Amino acid sequence: MTGWTGPGSDGTPAGCLAMFPGQGSQRPGMARHLLDSYPPARELFARADEILGLPLSQICVSGSAAELARTEITQPAIAATGLAVYELLRRAGYRPAAMAGHSLGEYPALVAAGVLSLESALELVRLRGRLMGEVAREVPGAMAAVLGLPADKVMAACADAEGHGLVQVANYNEPLQTVISGHAHAVEAAGRSALDAGADRVVRLDVGAPFHCSLMSAVQEEFTQALAAHPFADPEVPVISSVTGTYVGSGEEARQLLRRQLTGPVRWVEVLRTAARHPVDAYTEIGPGRVLSGLARRTLGDARTRSTGDPRRLTALYGELAQHNWPEPVAS
Repeated sequence: MTGWTGPGSDGTPAGCLAMFPGQGSQRPGMARHLLDSYPPARELFARADEILGLPLSQICVSGSAAELARTEITQPAIAATGLAVYELLRRAGYRPAAMAGHSLGEYPALVAAGVLSLESALELVRLRGRLMGEVAREVPGAMAAVLGLPADKVMAACADAEGHGLVQVANYNEPLQTVISGHAHAVEAAGRSALDAGADRVVRLDVGAPFHCSLMSAVQEEFTQALAAHPFADPEVPVISSVTGTYVGSGEEARQLLRRQLTGPVRWVEVLRTAARHPVDAYTEIGPGRVLSGLARRTLGDARTRSTGDPRRLTALYGELAQHNWPEPVAS
């Protein structure tokens, strides 16, 4: 199949899934190429700086890895970078068939789909990051990726480690990559059990908190109150929830799913399989990193992906857009 979009297997029109990455995709200088070259990106970051009352644009250009690793900074930084990229592509004529976001990435996905305003999304992710950071300071938590073992065996490994504390599946990233989260000693014990069960590797993740497990229930009530204070519209473009792996039916459902997302696992395998049935025939990673592109290829086998995390790849996507005679953004 050639081109960026084309007919699905049953002859119906197919399109792209816009995928927004989550925490862990950040890196120093991740927005430098956007802010150096593109006025729309500068405009969006100027709004983000004003909304948050902090120099987010400066942090995304020259902030250190340690500064970006603070979860209350990481989360709005990744969300704003993804939305700046999306705005460039939107002005170029990019029209995805559906949106999805991995954990944190669900917030910019909801902005792109018309469910949340930029202001609401940035305020919520900043609070989300601060609350998660509070849990991390109070609880010796950890996360680890289990590679080369089916999810059901990873779940069994978590059950084997219950005597060491709480450990649960946090991310179903691909059929043979599952992330676990919980108390640090329990995560280590579950990792050992997974290796005994045949896992290829267990990789400790450098994250700021034990995300997507019931340890986050300590901050769920405060975050629920914050969600209630922001308006949620019905999606203008289909959105696939990372909580359920199915389509979001309404703005109110989106609100409830973001509440559940704090303590529930990310079902990214189901997100991709739902998209493939849409039908979607191409997958665009909107923002820093290339993690989601790799997950799509390994989960779906023949997925055609594009990432946008550096100037070369962003330019390559513009070339694909140009095949459809869509105008490219004008760099300054």
